[in-house]
Amino acid sequence: VREFQTFQHYFKQINLSVVSKMPNIKLQSSDGEIFDVDIAIAKQSGTISTMLEDLAMDEEDDDPVPLPNVSTMILKKVITWCKHHKDDPPKPEDEENMEKRTDDIDSWDQDFLKVDQGTLFELILAANYLDIKGLLEVTCKTVANMIKGKKAEEIRKAFNIKNDFTPEEEEQIRKENEWCEDP
Repeated sequence: VREFQTFQHYFKQINLSVVSKMPNIKLQSSDGEIFDVDIAIAKQSGTISTMLEDLAMDEEDDDPVPLPNVSTMILKKVITWCKHHKDDPPKPEDEENMEKRTDDIDSWDQDFLKVDQGTLFELILAANYLDIKGLLEVTCKTVANMIKGKKAEEIRKAFNIKNDFTPEEEEQIRKENEWCEDP
């Protein structure tokens, strides 16, 4: 029994050392902060995957991957989102036949995206720059849900958009787009 316990302890030590040596990569935000991230998590980004391939980088490289378009605050959120979705199946490539729905955001993502508009738009920009399709899709669906069912003036007010149309131009646009208005 004592030998078995010793073997068990030794096995746990080996197992822990293997788990702790998962390949990592350093990501550097626009503010200069460096994040040590599991390479599989980082590769959810098409941009980072391409950089690693093009620059022939791997987990042994100590140089951080610079992300000049992503702030520290947003990179933290992107990493959190990627960690949560690391085991998600890949999205189908055939986007033209995909149903365009905005009511299929899971509850974790809904809670995660309960942020101010500025943060939401920065997440959209980061997801686009980093080529993280799932995050881009869910952030855009969130904005679509904020707009859905609202009149143009309500949307302008919600997003602080200045109306630069004259009343005549606005009327012309309404007439040209009557077909898409609800009766």
